[in-house]
Amino acid sequence: MLSFYLIGAFVYCLFLVYLRVKWISAAAQDRYFDPPQLTASLLIPVRNESPNLDRMLCFLGKIEEELEEIIFIDDQSEDDTFERLQELIKNRKSYKLIRSTGSGKKAALQSGVAAANTDLILTSDADCQWRSTWLEQMKAPFSDSSIQLVAGPVLTEGDDGFLADFQLLDWASILLLTGFSFVKKKPLMCSGANLAFRKSAFLKVGGYAGNEHWLSGDDEFLLKKIHQFFGKESTHYQFKKEALVRTQSEPTWKAFFNQRIRWAGKWRAHPSFSHLGASLAVMAMQFFWIASFFLLLEGAWGWIVFFLIWLLKCLGEYYSLERVLEHYGEKSKKIHLFGTSLFHPFYSLRIGFGAIFGNYSWKGRSIRGNVNFEVNGTDRRGI
Repeated sequence: MLSFYLIGAFVYCLFLVYLRVKWISAAAQDRYFDPPQLTASLLIPVRNESPNLDRMLCFLGKIEEELEEIIFIDDQSEDDTFERLQELIKNRKSYKLIRSTGSGKKAALQSGVAAANTDLILTSDADCQWRSTWLEQMKAPFSDSSIQLVAGPVLTEGDDGFLADFQLLDWASILLLTGFSFVKKKPLMCSGANLAFRKSAFLKVGGYAGNEHWLSGDDEFLLKKIHQFFGKESTHYQFKKEALVRTQSEPTWKAFFNQRIRWAGKWRAHPSFSHLGASLAVMAMQFFWIASFFLLLEGAWGWIVFFLIWLLKCLGEYYSLERVLEHYGEKSKKIHLFGTSLFHPFYSLRIGFGAIFGNYSWKGRSIRGNVNFEVNGTDRRGI
C-alpha cells in the first residue's frame, strides 16, 4: 500500500507539471487577430444587486464607449434594484434596463439576447470589474470567422484572509483546467462572468433550449452546444491578462459552499463522456488523498510516506497554481496555499455530495438539486 500511494502522488505531480507546461505554452502564444468590425452588446443579469450598483457603474464607465449597448436584465429582484438602476442610468443613452420574461439567469439572458441589436453578445455579472482593455481582447478573436464563442479568465478579489485566498486558488485551478481543455479542443467549462459569442450562433443552436430547468450552467451548456454544432475550431480561450475579469469573493464559507454546490449541481445534465470522466477522476483523487490518513496506522514508514505524499501534493499545486496567478499579476500567501492544498480534498467531497443531495437557497430562491422550481415546477433531477 505504501508503494501505491507513493506512485499515485508522483503521477499526480507529473500531471500537474504537464498541465502547467501546456497552459504556459498556450498562454505565451501571441496569436494576432485583426480588429473585427463587429458591434457588441454587454448583458448583465441583476437580481437583488442594489448594494453593487454604484460600484458596477463606476467600472462600466471604463468600457461603455466601446459598446453599442449595455443591457441590464432584472431577474425578479425583491429589493429596490430595478428602481435604483432605472434612476442611475436614465441619462446614459447606451444603457438599457428590461425585465426578464421568465425566472432564473437563463431566462434573463435569453431576454437580453432578444433585446440586443448587435453582432456579438458579451455576458458578465453585477459584482465584476472590467479593465479598459477587456472588450478589445474579447472581441479580437472574432476576426476569425470560424470562431463563434470566446471564453475569458476570471479571478476573485477579496481581503487577505484564508477564505479569500482559498477562493483565489480555487479559481486558479479552474483556469488551469479550463485553459488546458480549450487547448485540447475539448472544452470542459467557462464562466458567464467573462464570455462572448456571436448572436447568430446563439440563435442557431437554440440558446438554452433543453436545459432551462437547471438553475446553473448558462455558460457551460452554451459552450458545449456551440462546440458540438460548429466544430472544434469554433471555441477559443483568451489567456491574456488584459482580458481578465474580477469578481467579488464570497464573504462567508456558507455562501461559498452554496455557490459551488450550485455550479456543481448540473453534473447530471452533461451527456459527454469527457465531462463525466473528468468529474469522476477529480472525485477519485479526493478519495485518494483522504484515504491516505490510514497510512498513519502503518507505523513509522506509514508516517513517512504520509508526509512525503502530502508534501508532493503541496509542492505540485504550488508549482502549477502559483504560475497561473503570476500570469495575471496575482499571488497568494504561501501559508494559505499549503492550507488550501490540505483542505481542498475535504472541500471537494463536501461540494460533490452537496451537488448530489443538497438543498440550498440562492438569492432568495429555494433550490433542490440545482433545479429551478420557479421555472420548472417539478423535480427534474433524474433527467
